Amino acid sequence: MPIHPAAVIDPKAEIHPSASIGAYAVIGAEVVIGADTIVDAHAVISGPTRIGQGNHIGSFSSIGSPPQDMHYQGEPTELLIGDGNHIREYVSIHRGTVAGRSRTVIGNHCMLMSYCHVAHDCILHDHVIMSNVATLAGHVEVGSYANLGGLVAVHQFCRIGAYTYIGGMSGISLDVPPYVILAGTRNQMRITGVNKIGLRRNGMSRDTIERIEQAFKLIFRAAPDVVLQDALTQTEQELADSPEVLHLVEFFRTSRRGVVKRTEEG
Repeated sequence: MPIHPAAVIDPKAEIHPSASIGAYAVIGAEVVIGADTIVDAHAVISGPTRIGQGNHIGSFSSIGSPPQDMHYQGEPTELLIGDGNHIREYVSIHRGTVAGRSRTVIGNHCMLMSYCHVAHDCILHDHVIMSNVATLAGHVEVGSYANLGGLVAVHQFCRIGAYTYIGGMSGISLDVPPYVILAGTRNQMRITGVNKIGLRRNGMSRDTIERIEQAFKLIFRAAPDVVLQDALTQTEQELADSPEVLHLVEFFRTSRRGVVKRTEEG
């Protein structure tokens, strides 16, 4: 087992024989680390935390720490991390709370760059990218293939839709719909269009992208006197054969905080 002799491993931790633990890393009780995962020097992993296969956890990261929640009283909540993730230096990821989901979840093949923070009860689906110093407050959900620029800050309980690109230094206080490009401060968030480059890079067909663009026009470019629910119903009826469009409509209908709808054209 490639564990550096200067690493500190709790006897109750479970580490796969093919995992690698660097010098001065601290692995706490109730931590499970899967095959081929690399933990760099000085990283700290607290439990209960379960980490899958093929992850790389950078130096000075803090993984599985207790939530920063005034109501947390040491209950046995957990952090679950999937496979193939890159978690870079100084990243912090906290466990869940009993008032929330009781767990924080990181999916597969995500990349969290230096100094990112994922607070308690967040869910990151697969292939999420968070650039340097991007920060998620508690209970945030981020859809697959979403890309958050540097210094992006997301308010608690917000949802970030799949395949969305959020420009650097944006402040997010509402749900961000799937498939779009967005940037701006908390009160001036603007959607600039469909994230066509991101959709193409991640395997969306031309026909699917065209249908998403049609839905975008019906919902986001509707006349001022068109009620949102009417626009959603029209979109659902005209593009009912597109699962991606139906997902977009459902995202609006299940929002509790409200969805960003403002575009550059107003």
